[in-house]
Amino acid sequence: MAGLKESMADVLAVDGAIAVAIVDSNSGMMLGSAGAGVDLDVASAGNTEVVRAKMKTMKALKLNDEIEDILISLGRQYHIIRPVASKPGLFFYVVLDRSKANLAMARRKVLDAENGLVI
Repeated sequence: MAGLKESMADVLAVDGAIAVAIVDSNSGMMLGSAGAGVDLDVASAGNTEVVRAKMKTMKALKLNDEIEDILISLGRQYHIIRPVASKPGLFFYVVLDRSKANLAMARRKVLDAENGLVI
């Protein structure tokens, strides 16, 4: 079990990790962040809209399912958005350098951090 800082430090230790934040999707505000190179305040607010849009679409489609993670692939970066199952409304937001990151390992590390998160 780990708190916010420990969970974010674990994720940031992944090869290619640039930044990580834990975000409240109800408000768009960060509960915590680590790393640099990305304006995490802007990213947190923007990705809150991504999560809300996906949830709205799932509801409209009457999908009885939950988001595991949302992956955004850019030319030089991967962005992972992973809702925290045990804390509805919270999600991890992770930015990875695509040339250095192993996406499968990064997704696994975010899953582990989510499962161990204690707030």
